[in-house]
Amino acid sequence: MKVRYKVWLEKDGEPIISEGKYRLLKAIEREGSIVKAAESLGISYKRAHSQIKAIEERLGRVIIERRRRRGACLTEEGKRLINEYEAVAKEFDRLASRLNTLQSEK
Repeated sequence: MKVRYKVWLEKDGEPIISEGKYRLLKAIEREGSIVKAAESLGISYKRAHSQIKAIEERLGRVIIERRRRRGACLTEEGKRLINEYEAVAKEFDRLASRLNTLQSEK
């Protein structure tokens, strides 16, 4: 048996960010563009845009700064969201690893 999990953050019972949206935000941070980020993930610009919009609506804050003809970057709120997701995921990774080690020792 192996321990597995999925991480997402919620606000008022509504999901804000899961692994897919996290990967999108990291790609925007890396690529400096929503279009390039979407391409790198193999999703459409429309899908990327709708995911960003959903996060912003649920948070009530802007997470992406769109710069005309110069791409996009994460706002401080966007960076904070990524950091929170990474911290939670890292803790679950640590716990799952420990549980899997204990399981294999049996």
